[in-house]
Amino acid sequence: MPATILIVEDEADIALLLRYNLEAEGFRVVTAETGDEATHAIAEKLPDLILLDWMLPEISGIELCRRLRAREETSHVPIIMLTARGEEEERVRGLTTGADDYMVKPFSVPELLARIQSLLRRANPNLVTAALKVGDLELDRTTHRVRRASRDVHLGPTEYRLLEYLMRHPGRVYSREQLLDGVWGNDVYVDERTVDVHIGRLRRAINRGKEVDPIRTVRGAGYAFDERFAQTA
Repeated sequence: MPATILIVEDEADIALLLRYNLEAEGFRVVTAETGDEATHAIAEKLPDLILLDWMLPEISGIELCRRLRAREETSHVPIIMLTARGEEEERVRGLTTGADDYMVKPFSVPELLARIQSLLRRANPNLVTAALKVGDLELDRTTHRVRRASRDVHLGPTEYRLLEYLMRHPGRVYSREQLLDGVWGNDVYVDERTVDVHIGRLRRAINRGKEVDPIRTVRGAGYAFDERFAQTA
């Protein structure tokens, strides 16, 4: 079963951004706009991790965090605080209240996803898949090693993130804009043609001789990891 993540965020745009990216990662997502809604959602199903906004209507995020830590059933659920407060004193306050991690808005989505994976891995390693394997291509998230058949594939950091992003959902077509947001982050401004350059480098690294290319170009739409690759490799 996929891990369940509760998003407690009253800003609709941010909640939508988080939901989209978390569901793309394969997580089950539940959202709440207030502390009371979050409490009801937790009572229905205990989440595996909580993304908690500091500034909430009615009950503040910091107060909700304190209450969750005081309850036995939620005392060990990982909590990441999301807030516009970046001062050291405020970060310390959030962490001492019981939050496991802290990210300042605007945040990098890839960095947030990496922190979520790290916390889930520590809390329950069974919730995080360490390796992705399709056909004769294998990506190990723990060691950051990629192998195809019997050989190591040497990738730069951007090519590695691109391959991981595409391999998570074989067959799903991602536009260049989606890849820029998911791999580079929505706070990084680079030309969409940059995606084509790195896709080219990725292909040269993973394909040798007559090997089947697992990366599919969809004209006018973007790129996908070919869902038929497992049968043809």
